[in-house]
Amino acid sequence: MKTKKKISIFQIINGIIFILVAFIILIPMWKVIVDSFDLRTAYGMKLWPEVFGFDGYKQVFANPTLSRPLLISFFTTIVGTLVALTLSTLGAYVLIQWEMPGRNLFAGLLLFTMIFNGGMIPTYLVLRGLHLTNTLGVVILFPALNVYNLVLMRNFFEGIPASLFESATLDGCSPMQTFIRIVLPMSKAALASIGLMFAVTYWNDYTHYKLYITDSKWYNFQMKLRGMIQGSELPPSAGSNATENTVKNAAVIIVIIPFMILYPFLQKYFVKGVNIGAVKE
Repeated sequence: MKTKKKISIFQIINGIIFILVAFIILIPMWKVIVDSFDLRTAYGMKLWPEVFGFDGYKQVFANPTLSRPLLISFFTTIVGTLVALTLSTLGAYVLIQWEMPGRNLFAGLLLFTMIFNGGMIPTYLVLRGLHLTNTLGVVILFPALNVYNLVLMRNFFEGIPASLFESATLDGCSPMQTFIRIVLPMSKAALASIGLMFAVTYWNDYTHYKLYITDSKWYNFQMKLRGMIQGSELPPSAGSNATENTVKNAAVIIVIIPFMILYPFLQKYFVKGVNIGAVKE
């Protein structure tokens, strides 16, 4: 006969605290969702929209002053994540080539940049000298050179059994063939988790646009959203029933919804990825 497991007071209190925290998080989100569909300007908390409509979302996608920054955000996020993963995986693969001359020196130089950097003004002068300022290249390449994620990927590659590399070499595989046929297929969890980190960084990027881009036509959606929230860059709403408040909240929902959709599908990989290199046999 199975005995019933007793629930301790700690578990009850812990559950109540988590429920309260969940409500604290969900209430502001629900307000933003309701206001994004409400075509009547109103302030305060409402459970449902007074006048329901999609005009706020339509204006975001139809108005060029909003749709162009949104497309830039999507473009830089997709291209930047691919570039960043390519650099991180190739760099990590180089760092596990134990017989490569100067490997330790190269690894030390990379780790040095995690502690010290050239500073904001010298970095800006270098990027301007390379003619990268006021281009999408600077907001794609700059976050892609992330030594921390490169080290995480290297730690994961070091956990791959050496016998697999030896077998590939005996079968006549070149180092690049080994990388493509052996290393990458075994690194799905690492690629998904680190790729998600890169994607979130690119999607939410604000600092690099603020520092290195002065031409507003290259601003991403986050830069435009900041201007809208401050009330200085709201586009005209001619022919639309959406109020300024509706458009602002619709823009906020559009910013957060892509990763709300992605996280459930990548959660199993992300849980594995957070332990990259933490446990070695």
